[in-house]
Amino acid sequence: MQQIAPYTPKNKVRIVTAASLFDGHDAAINIMRRIIQATGCEVIHLGHDRSVEEVVNTAIQEDAQSIAMTSYQGGHIEYFKYMHDLLQEKGAGHIKIFGGGGGVILPEEIEELHKYGIDRIYSPDDGRELGLQGMINDLVERSDYPTGNELNGELNKLDEKFNPAIAKLISAAENFPKESEDILNQIHQKAKDIDTPVLGITGTGGAGKSSLVDELVRRFLMDSEDKTIAIVSVDPSKRKTGGALLGDRIRMNAIKNDRVYMRSLATRQSNLALSKHVNEALQILKAAKYDLIILETSGIGQSDTEITDHSDVSLYVMTPEYGAATQLEKIDMLDFADVIALNKFDKRGALDALRDVKKQYQRNHNLWDVNPDEMPVFGTIASQFNDPGTNQLYRKLMDVLVERTGAEQLRSKATFSDEMSEKIFIIPPKRTRYLSEIAESNRSYDEAVNSQSDVAQKLYGLYQAILTFGGPDLLDKNLVEASEYEDATLKSLLEKFQEIKKDLDPHNWDIIQNWASKVERYKKPIYSFQVRDKVIEIETHTESLSHSKIPKVSLPKYSAWGDLLKWNLQENVPGEYPYAAGIYPFKRTGEDPTRMFAGEGGPERTNRRFHYVSAEMPAARLSTAFDSVTLYGNDPDLRPDIYGKIGNSGVSICCLDDAKKLYSGFDLCAPSTSVSMTINGPAPMLLAFFMNAAIDQQCEIYIKENNLEGEVKKKIEDYFKGKGQSQPKYQGELPKGNNGLGLMLLGITGDKVLEPAVYQKIKERTLSSVRGTVQADILKEDQAQNTCIFSTEFALRLMGDVQEHFIKNLVRNFYSVSISGYHIAEAGANPITQLAFTLANGFTYVEYYLSRGMDINKFGPNLSFFFSNGIDPEYAVIGRAARKIWSKAMKNKYGANSRAQMLKYHIQTSGRSLHAQEIQFNDIRTTLQALYAIYDNCNSLHTNAYDEAITTPTEESVRRAMAIQLIINKELGLTKNENPIQGSFIIEELTDLVEEAVLTEFDRITERGGVLGSMETMFQRGKIQEESLYYETLKHNGEFPIIGVNTFLSSEGSPTVAPGEVIRATEAEKEYQINMLKELHSRNEDTAEEWLKDLQKAAIANENLFEKLMEAVKYCSLGQITSALFEVGGQYRRNM
Repeated sequence: MQQIAPYTPKNKVRIVTAASLFDGHDAAINIMRRIIQATGCEVIHLGHDRSVEEVVNTAIQEDAQSIAMTSYQGGHIEYFKYMHDLLQEKGAGHIKIFGGGGGVILPEEIEELHKYGIDRIYSPDDGRELGLQGMINDLVERSDYPTGNELNGELNKLDEKFNPAIAKLISAAENFPKESEDILNQIHQKAKDIDTPVLGITGTGGAGKSSLVDELVRRFLMDSEDKTIAIVSVDPSKRKTGGALLGDRIRMNAIKNDRVYMRSLATRQSNLALSKHVNEALQILKAAKYDLIILETSGIGQSDTEITDHSDVSLYVMTPEYGAATQLEKIDMLDFADVIALNKFDKRGALDALRDVKKQYQRNHNLWDVNPDEMPVFGTIASQFNDPGTNQLYRKLMDVLVERTGAEQLRSKATFSDEMSEKIFIIPPKRTRYLSEIAESNRSYDEAVNSQSDVAQKLYGLYQAILTFGGPDLLDKNLVEASEYEDATLKSLLEKFQEIKKDLDPHNWDIIQNWASKVERYKKPIYSFQVRDKVIEIETHTESLSHSKIPKVSLPKYSAWGDLLKWNLQENVPGEYPYAAGIYPFKRTGEDPTRMFAGEGGPERTNRRFHYVSAEMPAARLSTAFDSVTLYGNDPDLRPDIYGKIGNSGVSICCLDDAKKLYSGFDLCAPSTSVSMTINGPAPMLLAFFMNAAIDQQCEIYIKENNLEGEVKKKIEDYFKGKGQSQPKYQGELPKGNNGLGLMLLGITGDKVLEPAVYQKIKERTLSSVRGTVQADILKEDQAQNTCIFSTEFALRLMGDVQEHFIKNLVRNFYSVSISGYHIAEAGANPITQLAFTLANGFTYVEYYLSRGMDINKFGPNLSFFFSNGIDPEYAVIGRAARKIWSKAMKNKYGANSRAQMLKYHIQTSGRSLHAQEIQFNDIRTTLQALYAIYDNCNSLHTNAYDEAITTPTEESVRRAMAIQLIINKELGLTKNENPIQGSFIIEELTDLVEEAVLTEFDRITERGGVLGSMETMFQRGKIQEESLYYETLKHNGEFPIIGVNTFLSSEGSPTVAPGEVIRATEAEKEYQINMLKELHSRNEDTAEEWLKDLQKAAIANENLFEKLMEAVKYCSLGQITSALFEVGGQYRRNM
């Protein structure tokens, strides 16, 4: 394949890049923006989950030539059209819009968007034809036009802080300084009389300047209700390409405010911290009468002092990691800075660094008569919500600004405590080596197994020799004295046997002795074992049509003790440590691992789909996908970029009533029902919805059993009459199989209609009975998918609160977190990276929960895993390798009991191997992946529908997807055996290879400070994206053959397929969700506010938040709770 040369722009091209949602799209746009930069453009990258308004405002403020977006199915039409309309409305219709989103943006939709005025939507076929660089060249060439050359009255609009006017003037100063000289001189005259203070912020690269600026701006906006602020942020240009990454906006949440203007500038020359056009930008902003201007320089080396020429007060940001104290003498800015922030104050040696920097400041400024503690040096942790050090820094900066400039209007009214910044550790510092400790422990177990099997092998040789010489059978007669035998050879053989046997662990001798009886147990027609208080009897064989007896578990035919011992210690039968072949002795009869997947429209539509796909199935295993409005903790709204997403690519659930309708007709406490919820950021809220829905179902059953329906109906009628509303109802007919369970108490809860003691009893019984899992795994979100909404620390705290609540309320059958590798793989990771990162995340939860004082045997069984399955060879052993690594670590490193050692995992066939071309071939790939999973004894399996690459799956495609695994389980003869891959040479070799590769990755993560330390440097994200690009490159150049995509094409060239049926939420569903929400808000107007305040108080007082959520969700909607928690827990800060 011929390499395409990058296009060379004639103008300085500025492009805003972002993802409207999450998942692989965040990784994809990151790869795209890198190529755009390398093509010589200045890129303002915003990352994932950006509203249209944020993107448009950015493009206007930055005076960009174009916007490049990736958007996911459902809502993309509204998203792009709203963006076009908003640009026109705000006087920036010249800004071009480019987009993509894979096969889910249909050809007719692309055509519709092009006609509407969107410049280009790139399809998968464009990607196949042009390649990544080809698409970027097209985008950049179309965006290659000058900005700032056509000024028309912008000067008159400065007073009203009209963003497009400010932006154009700064561009004119940057791109056409000579042509704009007259206007710029007028601006200088205007600015001369305006004393807007300028705060200059400089520092070393990676010191956290942008995060600190974000925190300072947040405090400034809270400190006053009307003051305005402008930010000028400078980043370096690349000498080689001329491109630049203007990466400060992505870190800032506070700038989403009408009182803030931000402009990013590239230095457009190398080795300088500032652009030569900075002064012009400052003059323009002064002329626009902003109350405060912040100028942030690019971080180069130990930073230049140039900032002081442009600012009234300067802040120098550094970290404790500057080396020896003598290095401080070389930093010029310590002579010139008015205030110094020692950010990332959680790093090792921070207190020593604070002392040294204060002393250096004292020396540099000859302040010998002042106490060193009074020097303006502050330890800060900008990444931590409401950090005390940042509070003090803000107060000091405002005081110095007022002293220096006389700008009394900026005097801060905020009051803060004098406490020092202190890191709230998720993993205690002394435990950061936990992953390497696990690797060492597991390797040492493997070495011990090899050593013991060598001893057993020697003993077996002697045993055979003793039998040959007419000696006793030592398996029957345990202790035989050699002196009883006169034959010298026999005597010495027996002595040698007894001597070597001392090196064998007695437990291992028991394994050898009991092997024959173990084999016999599996040969008998019935195998019985105990689970808690129940004795379970299972047939050990099935009969084929040819009347052959097929064993459910087949055992090795080894005779030698070394081989047997090694097999027992490294493989073993299903249900026994180390669980290589599965965690239960036999699969449960009548319950295949099949999951019923649904998520579309409103709760009623998804409920109908659930009943359709689970009809006549012995167990209902409901797997729920939520729309992106729910995934980001928002409420349905009329705003087009939210409205378009309601009920698309998932179900819209914003309150307790939605959850009741969603699962109505399924008894959530029945042993045959389990529910899986694919939700992350707002997982605690959705979990509280689910738990309350289950409780109210049981209240309903109690009401009917005790003939209280009449009395309760009267209470419900009176309640709604008092509210001036009618009771909410399930929309439309109930589907076949839905008996209405869960709908009696819509709009009200059981505690309003039953006695407190009765309700409490029902609640306790329900919590101990419900089965299922909530995804909730916030670590993989930060690393890959990005449906993070809260700061990582706060999100983990919420997860810990859920687990604590589960332990306290004896929730044994519901997993508090499903630790997911699926999204890591979907973002592009290979199978080894997926497994390593996922298990590492799992052990991070173990360490975190232990640090909170929880008992491993109580929380261990509440953890479950979720993997993606692909067609790589390593996927054949992903489950068994995971089970082995987990059980060895939990047993040997953490001393956990057998229930906590068992790794339960759900697996889903790969979404990445669903292609938009020749979609019918996707079922073949899915079938092969399902075989991998079933042969490897997964606990549950979701087979993707073949059309998911282009649309929300239809009823027909979902049935086909379920049929794949039903045919394998019910019809394929070999699956009547439950350990079919055990004993295969390649499977054993692959298992060893994957195990060692994962442990090696654990060591790499440890070197970077454990999982959380690695996340700070974006190690995981970088690796995932590298692997993604590697796969895409091989796919594009044909080295990795994909049938129907890059080889074996049809006579038409296998174009992207248009779906026969397109699933989208209807207008009626969207409108109903919005109106129903309004009624909920009006009904609970008096109580919701109290509960939200109570929730915030609990967060500040460090109480268990999930307990409060269980009550708050009865009155509040998802969006209300999310907003309230943002104020006390901090919003997630995006990374590049």
